[in-house]
Amino acid sequence: MAQHPGLFPTFFLSGFECSTFCWKDQGRRDLVAETQHRAFLEQDYERLRELGIAVSREGVPWPMVDAGNGYDFALIDPLIEVMSRCQIRPIWDLCHYGYPDGEDPFSEAFAARFARYCRAAAEYIAARMEGPHFFTPINEISFFADCGGEWGWIAPYHKDGESRQRLRHSLCRAAIAGVKAIREVIPDARMVHVDPLVQVVPPPDRPDLAEEAHAETFVDTFYAWDMISGQRHPELGGAPEILDIVGVNCYAFGQMQYSESGPHKALKPNAEGIVALCDLLQRVWEKYQRPMIIAETSGLREGRPAWLKDVMEEALAAVDRGIDLHGVCLYPAVDMPDWHTGEWLHMGICDVVEEEGKLRRVPYEPYIQELRRWQKLLNRATELDENPFDEPVDLQDVINAAKQLPTKPDKDWS
Repeated sequence: MAQHPGLFPTFFLSGFECSTFCWKDQGRRDLVAETQHRAFLEQDYERLRELGIAVSREGVPWPMVDAGNGYDFALIDPLIEVMSRCQIRPIWDLCHYGYPDGEDPFSEAFAARFARYCRAAAEYIAARMEGPHFFTPINEISFFADCGGEWGWIAPYHKDGESRQRLRHSLCRAAIAGVKAIREVIPDARMVHVDPLVQVVPPPDRPDLAEEAHAETFVDTFYAWDMISGQRHPELGGAPEILDIVGVNCYAFGQMQYSESGPHKALKPNAEGIVALCDLLQRVWEKYQRPMIIAETSGLREGRPAWLKDVMEEALAAVDRGIDLHGVCLYPAVDMPDWHTGEWLHMGICDVVEEEGKLRRVPYEPYIQELRRWQKLLNRATELDENPFDEPVDLQDVINAAKQLPTKPDKDWS
């Protein structure tokens, strides 16, 4: 029996890119189709089994499910079937940047429509999969608001700070309504609200932008979580139990130099102003005191093993400080294309190689070997047994490892 039971059956999690946004002048995109995940479901989930990973972030494609005249969830039936057979527990993203055609995310009706859809999705999933059930109502609300409200990358294509704020507010209202609708169906459903973890500094020659950079780091980073937890705009109905589990996305490009227009510029390794990941995690923990996961993390290309080493050392240093960390999600399981160029990013557990129109999965072995090393250090299974759901992770093993291993926070984000 676990001394300190975690939320999940495995400490390491993974997931598959599932965005369904409308992209600039290209119209609706479906990243599950672009990565051919639906065509390789069996192989993709068997791979996770072989890697000792029993939890995966997966998407319900709202724009394809909800055409305005009822719901058609047939698209997720194969996912449910294969995940059930492979014994993979999903964290369902119900809105991954995409909303139905013709919908106005700024309208008063948006939250109500989203809540109806969330209720229907919860009913459908609960009737077909055993719990416990985990959901991310709206993925990366802050980044969604940047992309669609200020940068004009995705619908609704606005390009100003006021629209960014309005969109974020509307998405938070919808997420809160969605949580309540889900729990009308599944009272004990758990929520994972995911947003990027960032650090922003002014350019060396622009100290006059220090106040703006500070606001990005200490206000904007937390704004959506603040609303969902009820710390801001309590009239929306947010509360700590609505926030529930905090998912932080952690990439090297999350440490940035402030730009007055457009996306900020990623800092180079060892640049002035970089903060240790452990300290960033502590900022979130001190503010909300809620269970946490690193909901997405990965290096690029040959840097993936070193990145995982850095992240795990920082994660254990955070655990040693008493932060309630329940898992690290290696995301994505299968490579994904750059949204702008279409080039493969080489950031997955598996790369892809195109052969006669099919995307063959090619495991990146150095990354996998680093995962194996950490699984052994944390006393975690390196592959799933017949029933990975029989008991949760014993976080005491992770706590013990954090005390025994010489892991200290550092600023090496290389």
